[in-house]
Amino acid sequence: MIKKAYFTAMMALTVLGTALSFATPAAAAAPCTDQFLGINAWYKGLQDPANNCSVVMKADGTSDDVRIFVTTIALNILQAGLAIVAYVTVFFIIKGGFMYMTSAGSQDGMASAKKTITNAIIGLVIAVFAASVVNAIAGAIK
Repeated sequence: MIKKAYFTAMMALTVLGTALSFATPAAAAAPCTDQFLGINAWYKGLQDPANNCSVVMKADGTSDDVRIFVTTIALNILQAGLAIVAYVTVFFIIKGGFMYMTSAGSQDGMASAKKTITNAIIGLVIAVFAASVVNAIAGAIK
């Protein structure tokens, strides 16, 4: 009797868990947050939230307006490039791990795999540092 109740409870939990795992929440995003794979759009920080998120240049009548506008676009593009570098770095870390696993004890294969992983980690550190510098400069411009 206890085994039957236990079996029934486990089956009910399994069916309920399976049914709930297929329920997907509605995708809702805040306005003006266009991203692809976590990479921001080139116009980040240039939108006018009061006017349907269109790109605007603040015009105070000074020549600094154009400089700030162009610099913001350049920094956004640079930050997108650094994010792509981070994705490429993760690919090379995975590739190096695969090379290491499939080297079959070959010293040359293992050395090549270790070098690939080491270079990828160095590249990732450089990309993270460069992204933080870009964010600091972009924050100082605003």
